Amino acid sequence: MNATVVGGGLAGCEAAWALAERGIDVTLCEMRPVVRTPAHQTDRLAELVCSNSFKSVELTNAHGLLKAELRDLGSLLLQCADLARVPAGAALAVDRDQFSQEVHNRVIAHPRVTVRREEIADLPSPGVVATGPLTSDRLAECISQRLGGTALAFYDAIAPILSAESLDQERLYALSRYGKGEGDDYLNAPLDRDAYESFISELASADQFNGHDFDKVPYFEGCLPIEEMARRGPETLRFGPMKPVGLRDPRSGREPYAVVQLRSENARSGSFNLVGFQNHMRFGEQQRVLRMIPGLQNAEFLRFGQVHRNTYINGPALLTSALQLRTHPNIFFAGQISGVEGYVESIATGLIAGLGAAALAASEGVRAFPRETAMGSLCAYVSGADPANYQPANITFDLLPKLENPPRDRKLRHAEVCRRALAALEQHLYSHA
Repeated sequence: MNATVVGGGLAGCEAAWALAERGIDVTLCEMRPVVRTPAHQTDRLAELVCSNSFKSVELTNAHGLLKAELRDLGSLLLQCADLARVPAGAALAVDRDQFSQEVHNRVIAHPRVTVRREEIADLPSPGVVATGPLTSDRLAECISQRLGGTALAFYDAIAPILSAESLDQERLYALSRYGKGEGDDYLNAPLDRDAYESFISELASADQFNGHDFDKVPYFEGCLPIEEMARRGPETLRFGPMKPVGLRDPRSGREPYAVVQLRSENARSGSFNLVGFQNHMRFGEQQRVLRMIPGLQNAEFLRFGQVHRNTYINGPALLTSALQLRTHPNIFFAGQISGVEGYVESIATGLIAGLGAAALAASEGVRAFPRETAMGSLCAYVSGADPANYQPANITFDLLPKLENPPRDRKLRHAEVCRRALAALEQHLYSHA
């Protein structure tokens, strides 16, 4: 028994591992370094090209629930993320180099996995397509031809990374929102009203890189460039990535008018990324505008923000709730190309696709996850949303079925949704053991 996985990112590595661990010989095809991308910097599998955060681990948060489900299923990538973890409050953030190296080493060492470095220009059968946001032009064209021109594209933005040594620590303060995690996992740059308004004015008028026809391709609403947010209104950023709530400055005892948060990129805290500050300004403009932030006046940029293409299919028109192509059920799609957004969502769909492909290879039935689970609800959205208005989605509680008698308290309500989900997953695993 054998299968092919196309794409060596988060979803592809998780899918390949799930297949191999179930006795299936896997060929994992990754086009780098034969074909390079504008976002990747290494040839390692599972390289993180955007944030280093896998978001919340709390079981009153939808991302926390999705992680709990993945851990119950033995996710390889979450094990690697735990090993590479860096302080980030209630979030699971990782040293990106340590994380990708850990995944890379484990996958290539698996006796049932063969890694091939080549560009694939056709759909694998049987197999999993997990080529992510930077699917090659040749494969994207093949998908369009085979699936009736349903491949779509939008542009995803990457936040800049700064050298820790270049930051003016005296103008920053260490604090997690509401003191979560270790209490001081983030550096915070406070802005008063005048500083904020000046920053927004410069940001909204900053010179952008316009190398592509952005007007014809919509941004993902959950990952807007900061200059686009600034153009939507002067308060947009103050209710988004610059929200000051829960970040009272311990030096003054007051809540700033706005705050920029910086999160450690690695275990030694040698670099920090600007949380939520994805952008596509020209590099010189990024330096000029972002150095207006208190404490960043001499910032050294280790990586500038960028914009890259993100290709995805119209899942509701093409996929089943187990992520199979309806017209070719031995082909699965996983990760961002299936229409999910986010690291953990990509890992989850990779595991789902890998389990489904393994079941097919063993001549067993492919089973969708219960709708009460985060994994099942994510797949229900990917396969059941309105095809005419389909956009990528993160996991949220809104995707899960509502409780029959929900508690009034929001945290209690979310905790009950999580309890129900994990119970449903346990029953699902037990009944199919």
